[in-house]
Amino acid sequence: MSFPDTALTAAHSEVKAELARTDTKASLLLAFTGAMLASAWTVATNIHLPTGALVVGAAGVAVLLAAATLLLLTVRPNLGGAHPAGFPKWAALTPDEIRESLSEDMRPADIATLSRIAVRKFGRLQRAIDLTLAGGALLILAALLAAGGAR
Repeated sequence: MSFPDTALTAAHSEVKAELARTDTKASLLLAFTGAMLASAWTVATNIHLPTGALVVGAAGVAVLLAAATLLLLTVRPNLGGAHPAGFPKWAALTPDEIRESLSEDMRPADIATLSRIAVRKFGRLQRAIDLTLAGGALLILAALLAAGGAR
């Protein structure tokens, strides 16, 4: 293998690994967000809370729901729309057409496309983390209000 060929293979593998890493992080954060929402629901339905705590807690839940939405969009499969690449495109091809398409080295184009997808996913993940932190802070404030008995 030549150096450019080895470099392309390494870059292609790296960007695919980053996509998998992003999906894993988003999945873990989605589970954490779901646990926070379930906990907030349990507390809100089993304990009489002051109005201020309910209002702040509801805002925290709304922010967590926005974070969950972003996380779901992050891990949502994208089959390429009108211009699929990789396996979605292959699903519509005959075996001979697949062989023909694989005769070309599409790694540079795949690296560019996958890198753009990874950057979008990382951006959504970053925003979801920020929202999760904000939602958690609001839930902590609601708990403090409830503990203080503020009305």
